[in-house]
Amino acid sequence: MDDGPPGHEARAPLDARTRRSVVALLGSHFCSAAAIGALTVALGKQVFDLTGSELDLGLLGLAEFAPALLLVFVTGPVADRFDRRRVGTIALSLAALCSVALAIYTSGDATSTTPIFALVIAYGTARSFAMPATRALPADTVAAERLPWLVARQSVVFQAGMITGPVAAGFLYAVDAGLPYVMTAVLLASAGAALFLVHTDARDRESARTGRETTRARPTLHDALEGIRFVRSEPVLLGVISLDLFAVLFGGAVALLPAIADERLGVGAVGLGWLRAAVGIGAASVMLFLTVRPVTRHVGTRLLVAVGIFGVGTVALGLTTSYVVAWLALAVLAGADAISVFIRATLVPLVTPADKRGRVLAVEMVFIGASNELGAFESGVVGQFLGPATAVVLGGVATIMIAALWAQWFPALRRTDRFPASVN
Repeated sequence: MDDGPPGHEARAPLDARTRRSVVALLGSHFCSAAAIGALTVALGKQVFDLTGSELDLGLLGLAEFAPALLLVFVTGPVADRFDRRRVGTIALSLAALCSVALAIYTSGDATSTTPIFALVIAYGTARSFAMPATRALPADTVAAERLPWLVARQSVVFQAGMITGPVAAGFLYAVDAGLPYVMTAVLLASAGAALFLVHTDARDRESARTGRETTRARPTLHDALEGIRFVRSEPVLLGVISLDLFAVLFGGAVALLPAIADERLGVGAVGLGWLRAAVGIGAASVMLFLTVRPVTRHVGTRLLVAVGIFGVGTVALGLTTSYVVAWLALAVLAGADAISVFIRATLVPLVTPADKRGRVLAVEMVFIGASNELGAFESGVVGQFLGPATAVVLGGVATIMIAALWAQWFPALRRTDRFPASVN
């Protein structure tokens, strides 16, 4: 990842309005990430304290993923048909209300997980509308040659949020179980408000506007399915999205961290928070490096290698009973995943026309959700029957095999050298 001199990705200087938009995007991204990290720690800890079941940890992921799957033919067209900033703000505000409801329920005598799961489903529904809209905004805001530059910085602030959120949630949970949810509500509301300060690129805005007018005129199932058709028609796009799906589907070790922390490492909420923060620290360290030396050559090969390293780190996490080794394994696997995220987050928008980005990113969100949330369910089921350590090790081995298979099954991805120079 040392191709070209430092800062070579920069082109023409950003104008003042674009700089303000970038700052607003980065601020929104940080708040969203901190909220996600905090909510993950609080929900996982609370549910495991109530039930002691690895399966319930997996069901949490399934509850969050299901709305994205069921609404994929709605959320994508909404992101393409309406102002993406407005869609993101409304959806994030609704997610904040779900977090407020979790805080209220937790402040009482919370002995049942049923209301928690119901609110997680509601939160997942709001998030399924927010994600396609907000993930399309970076490519709408800066020129194509600037996108890798923005993605690297966006990933850094995301991982900073994934460090800050879990650590803060761990300490707050130790004081009062409802406090992390209050913090999450404030962060989500702030993330939504920041989106109104974003101004999109005029060229992409016009292209998207034309596509939206066409979509409004003929709102058909054919239009809703366009995202799936486009992904299937682009071998590189299909390869990179499906690689993430299957790799993290089997390597969803993070979902079992509450069980690993309690049963194998012997730590409580604060220790769990720092374990979850290791993910953010590892990823942020790599992303900081990528802001100086971004991936610009051998994109496909480096993606496949990164997924293999992710699998190796997952195996190490499952085998160890040492807190230090577990922390380091999480940092390594997260660093490798950061490279994968950087490549995918840059590649997918650049090969997708502006008027289709919402639908394509909604499809990608289902793949990502399947890999993360459905992967968490898979890990929970296996962990329930074989134990968390065995589930994590088997998942890591499967991830390594996936990377090897994709190198053979998607030669176009393996041979991809550079990112596209411009949006199609």
